[in-house]
Amino acid sequence: MALRDIADGIQSGLGDKNFDGTLKFDCGDDGVIVLANNTATIQNRDTDCTIRISQDNLVKLLTGKLNPMTGVAMGKLKISGNMGVAMKLGQLLG
Repeated sequence: MALRDIADGIQSGLGDKNFDGTLKFDCGDDGVIVLANNTATIQNRDTDCTIRISQDNLVKLLTGKLNPMTGVAMGKLKISGNMGVAMKLGQLLG
């Protein structure tokens, strides 16, 4: 699955939900997905919060197969920046 497809899935999942703040999924060499202004793009930019995660684990996270807290504890994802923004993401996905 391409990052563009993942970003499109996030975009359609946002629907009428409001995501306040900016967040980046950094998948290393595979690229990035940035959530900002209620849109999901693959254009890199500075954000309030960055989550470093492999593309495989990102798909698992978004499909509910990877619990965010478990992912952090197991080192499958690393969060830097504004933790409040990361918490909002959990509400958005839940």
